[in-house]
Amino acid sequence: MKKLTIYEYPKCGTCRSAIKTLKGMGYELESHNVFDTAPSVETLQTIIANSGLEVKKFFNTSGEVYKELGLKDKLPGMTEQEKIELLASNGRLIKRPIVTNGSTVTVGFKDEDYDRVWGN
Repeated sequence: MKKLTIYEYPKCGTCRSAIKTLKGMGYELESHNVFDTAPSVETLQTIIANSGLEVKKFFNTSGEVYKELGLKDKLPGMTEQEKIELLASNGRLIKRPIVTNGSTVTVGFKDEDYDRVWGN
């Protein structure tokens, strides 16, 4: 059985769609509710490094907490480490779902990306 780790929020419709798609592809999922427990700084560093994406791509820019903290204006002046520590401090800031097999990472959910990355 192919296994993936997914960082998600169970009440998020996008996350539910991603889970349904991945299960349909035959994956066994280890779920982490980011609202209950945000990934650690170390976990995020690994995920971000493996993704090849900029740290800012991991922020849920449409979320309330992002807007309340005024991060649109603050992020450009922060170091990568400060951004990662901020993500680890509040799972509501994390764009979801994040899916990884330990080396490959996807952020968010689009059918075509999932077919390309996780499809057989």
